[in-house]
Amino acid sequence: MVYRGGHKVGKGIYWGIMDGERIEVEREGTLPGEAKAVYVKAPVLAVLLLAPMLGLLYAVFLPFIGIAMTLVQAGRKIGNGLSSVAAKSFTFGWRPVEAYLTGRRRSRKAAKARDEKTNGGKRA
Repeated sequence: MVYRGGHKVGKGIYWGIMDGERIEVEREGTLPGEAKAVYVKAPVLAVLLLAPMLGLLYAVFLPFIGIAMTLVQAGRKIGNGLSSVAAKSFTFGWRPVEAYLTGRRRSRKAAKARDEKTNGGKRA
C-alpha cells in the first residue's frame, strides 16, 4: 500500500521511497513531509526475507563497484593530466611581471665584437 506525507496511518514501519528514510510509527499517527513524499508500508516478514537477499546482492556487486570506481578515478587523473598539458602547450611565453625593455643582456665579449664589426674597432 502506498501512503503520502501527512496521511494518518496505523502502527508499523514505513519506508520513504524518495529519500530512503525509515519511519517507525509506534501508535496511530501521521507521516512526516509534504503530500509529494511517498511512503510504503514494509511488512516485518517481507523485511526479514528480503534482508539476506539484499545483503547477498550487495556482496556480489561490491567487486564490480570497486572496479568501476577505480576506472573512474583513473580516467579523471588521466583527463586532468591531459588537460593541463594541453593548457600549457596553448599558452605563449609572455610573462607580464617580466619586462625586457632594453633587450637581452649580452656578454662583454659579444658587445665588443659587435662594436668592432660596426665601428671598425673604434669605441664611441
